[in-house]
Amino acid sequence: MSRVDTVRTAAPRNDELVPSRYALNVGDIDVMMISDGVLPIPPATLATNAATADLSAWLSDMFLSPEVIDWPLNVAVVRSGGRTVLVDSGLGTEFPDFPRAGQLAMRLDAAGIDPASVTDVVLTHLHMDHIGGLLVDGLRGRLRPDLRVHLASAEAEFWAAPDFSRTDMPAPVPDVLRRTASRFLDVYRGQLRPFEKEYEVAPGVRICRTGGHTPGHSVVRLESGGDRLTFAGDAVFQCGFDKPEWHNGFDHDPEESARVRIRLLKELAASGEQLVATHLPFPSVCHVAAAGDAFRFVPAVWDH
Repeated sequence: MSRVDTVRTAAPRNDELVPSRYALNVGDIDVMMISDGVLPIPPATLATNAATADLSAWLSDMFLSPEVIDWPLNVAVVRSGGRTVLVDSGLGTEFPDFPRAGQLAMRLDAAGIDPASVTDVVLTHLHMDHIGGLLVDGLRGRLRPDLRVHLASAEAEFWAAPDFSRTDMPAPVPDVLRRTASRFLDVYRGQLRPFEKEYEVAPGVRICRTGGHTPGHSVVRLESGGDRLTFAGDAVFQCGFDKPEWHNGFDHDPEESARVRIRLLKELAASGEQLVATHLPFPSVCHVAAAGDAFRFVPAVWDH
C-alpha cells in the first residue's frame, strides 16, 4: 500500500500544522483517514476488569496520564467503483464538554471532499461518537437526498430499547447515547439500508457484523489487487494489543467483545493485512504482530 491523492474536488481551503488527514490505497480502492479530534476520558474506562495496579503499570509504560487520556476519533472516506463511502462520522458539535472533537465537517472541507459526493455511509455502530457528525447542520444539509446509510439490522433493533446493564460508563453517558441514537434513527430511518451479517457496499468494500461491543457492531473489510485493510471500529482499542482480555466500559457484552477482538487480531496477525480503527492514534494505520498470548501494534511508516 502507498499514499495516494484521493482529493478529486476543490483544493484544501486551509492548511494545518498538525495533519488531520492521511491518504493511502488498497489496490484500486482509495482511502482517506480523517481525524475528528480527540475526547478526554478517564483511563479506568479502558479496563473495567483489570486490577488497578495493572492498569497503572500499562499507563506508565505507554507514557499516558493516570488521570485523563485523549481518546482519538478516526473516520474514513473510501472510494471504489464510482462510489464514495463515509465510514462513521465522529462526534458532532452538540457536546460542549468535548470542544476538541466534532471536527469532521471542517476537515472534509480542508481535504477538498464535498459532502454531496458521498453516496453511502457505513456505520460500525450507533454510539454518539460514530453518528454525531451526521446530525450537524453544517454537514447534514449538504448530503445528497439519495444517501444510503448501511448498518446491521441488529444494531437498529438494539437501540429501540438499549440495555446498558453490562456497561460501566460515567453516569450521564448512557442517557446521552440513548437520546442521540434515537434521534439519529428518526432523522435517517428512510435512508437506512440494514443488513443481517455481511453486505458489499462498493466493489471490494464489505461491512461485516461482529457483535460484542454492541449487538450490531460491524467492521469494514477492504480488498483489491491482493491488498487488504480492515477498519475495526471499536473492536480494538489501544490497550487491546497488550491486554486483549481487558473490558472496555462501553462494551455492551464485555466477554463477547474480548472474544471478537482476540479472533480479529489473530486473523490480522496471520494475514499481514493492515488495520485502522476508530480509537487508535491517528492515522491508526498499522499491522498486527503476535506476541505470545498478546499482540503488538506495529505502526505503518507515513508515506509522504
